[in-house]
Amino acid sequence: MSVLVEFSMFPTDKGESVSSYVSRIIKMIDESGVPYKLTPMGTVFETETMAEALKILEEAYKQLEPDCNRVYAVAKFDIRKGRNNRLVQKVKSVEKTLEREVNK
Repeated sequence: MSVLVEFSMFPTDKGESVSSYVSRIIKMIDESGVPYKLTPMGTVFETETMAEALKILEEAYKQLEPDCNRVYAVAKFDIRKGRNNRLVQKVKSVEKTLEREVNK
């Protein structure tokens, strides 16, 4: 099974720039070994189970909990049985389709 999660999480009580707080979360994900992609508006990661995905989100919150009084979070899930490596494969599929369209 593949559980793709796109999420954003950051404190809303720490001013305009929160990159140092987001960096804590990214460091935790990186150290977990879970494949991920950082984007300007959030992070996408892939796990094999929903439990693993929820654990990453819980750990992300724990990175902010000690010194943040208010945290904003949003998450989207794409869960598919019988697949894996969709973090990479979904992008390759679109790129392949674009290539076919351009070469028509």
